[in-house]
Amino acid sequence: MGKSRKPISTRTPPVPSESHAEIDDWMRRVMPDLAPIVGYLDEAIRTAIPGLRYAVKWKKAYYGTPELGWVIEMVAYDVSVNVVFFGGADFDPPPPLGDTDRSRYVKVKTLEEAQRPEMRSWLERAGNVPGWL
Repeated sequence: MGKSRKPISTRTPPVPSESHAEIDDWMRRVMPDLAPIVGYLDEAIRTAIPGLRYAVKWKKAYYGTPELGWVIEMVAYDVSVNVVFFGGADFDPPPPLGDTDRSRYVKVKTLEEAQRPEMRSWLERAGNVPGWL
């Protein structure tokens, strides 16, 4: 039997749900200026990765699959939306920010940034690499 992977955190992961309702509720509470960005990214994530499970914990939205674990975390701050790819270090090229373990992230400040081709590519790749189990 192979060596099991070390979890990326000592925190207890969110409990997954097949319902998107918790994410919908979370999106209603983000800063109004960021709502279009969050809405676009949420739709793009759901389009790019089939069979998603959802959760909200620590005021962050989580997207994952039963096979890969949590693959994306999205958090809306005052002026930006951070999209964390838990397996982002495996992407070629990886998202530009973060250098711990396998996670990489990108700060999105405008809808135009969310619509860039590299964001679409990272979202698609997230559905093919192990995340936070």
